[in-house]
Amino acid sequence: MDIFNRVSDIRSALLHAKQGNKTVALVPTMGALHDGHRSLMQAALTRADILVASVFVNPTQFNEADDFNNYPRNLEADMTVLADAGCDIAFTPTVEEIYPEPDQTTYDFGELETRYEGAFRPGHFKGVAMVVRRLFNIIEPDLAFFGEKDFQQVMVIRQLVRQFNIPVEIVTVPTLREPDGLAMSSRNVRLSDAERNRANAIYKALLRAQELAPSESPEQIRHLAMELLEQNGMQPEYFDIAHPETLRPIRDFNGAPHAVALVAARLGNVRLIDNLQLF
Repeated sequence: MDIFNRVSDIRSALLHAKQGNKTVALVPTMGALHDGHRSLMQAALTRADILVASVFVNPTQFNEADDFNNYPRNLEADMTVLADAGCDIAFTPTVEEIYPEPDQTTYDFGELETRYEGAFRPGHFKGVAMVVRRLFNIIEPDLAFFGEKDFQQVMVIRQLVRQFNIPVEIVTVPTLREPDGLAMSSRNVRLSDAERNRANAIYKALLRAQELAPSESPEQIRHLAMELLEQNGMQPEYFDIAHPETLRPIRDFNGAPHAVALVAARLGNVRLIDNLQLF
């Protein structure tokens, strides 16, 4: 596996691959790699000749300084995971390499910026758009792989690709879960043992919503889910049911062909998100 931290070096390396008409896949990460990231890389290797994984803790997408400062970092361990997963190129840039000058681009994602993650993490999606667009510009991948756990983020990235006519196919991979259902996340390592034992209440709430829909109303399901989360010591920010194509809230299941439940909750100092297709 080759490791590059300079834009000029990775561009030079990829130039040879592209001249040979090889398909390049990108798996963007912020490090603290786990089996969820491995599943992204496994999926990418089935579609591409060359797998590039980036490890970059992007400061522009954190809206809380504590979250950025406490985000787990272990580059040496991450490189081992990437090499073992069959990654061809690891890109580990500095902030200066990614943002040599301020990004003055105007990003507008409409309603996605005012609901759920957009509402609770103002500026987050602009930061995501900045780094993803920059990585696409540097690496010029044919394919880019993202996890379905970040449901709303994937919608933002698809909109980014459409708005800027970026020639890349966005591929999503199902959420990988721990044996008790907790969605794998780099932030899980920050949970205490007691918190970790309660954290799967998020998945239990989602499963309960799936069981009750569409016979119960969305509002009744939401109320029961919030109650379950609170009973397990969580501070829910939102639990809602929405149209998966638009993320507009569903207030009545009549006429809704599909529905997704989305949740964000704090457990101690850790913020967790998840989602589940209901039908």
